[in-house]
Amino acid sequence: MNQYQLRVYYEDTDAQGVVYYANYLKFFERARTEFLRHAGYQQMQLMKEGIIFVVRGLELTLHKPARLDDQLLINTELDKLGKVSFNFIQKAYLEDELISEAHVRCGSLDPVTFKPASLPEYLHTGMKKLL
Repeated sequence: MNQYQLRVYYEDTDAQGVVYYANYLKFFERARTEFLRHAGYQQMQLMKEGIIFVVRGLELTLHKPARLDDQLLINTELDKLGKVSFNFIQKAYLEDELISEAHVRCGSLDPVTFKPASLPEYLHTGMKKLL
């Protein structure tokens, strides 16, 4: 599991000072990127190798709102790892309280054909260690 901390800024909120729901997707994206970086993922390197990652689907549940200036902790856990696809469970906490969670299904594609492409072996091995 990987943890990512962030503070809620004015730009993340709506007129009531509450995090706009779509911004949780941005928070979770940042946390997944840091998780993958920890596993050896370097986006520019993968692009040179002809691999891109995409989100194939997700389920987002909001339990309680976060507000302006809140400090959030995002936990990211690799839930499933295949040769082409990988899934995450992500949870956002305010202090010790779960406020949002997402189940995210990702895949790797060839950037020209947009057809499934296998993860490079070094990255698959790095991710497998984080299961």
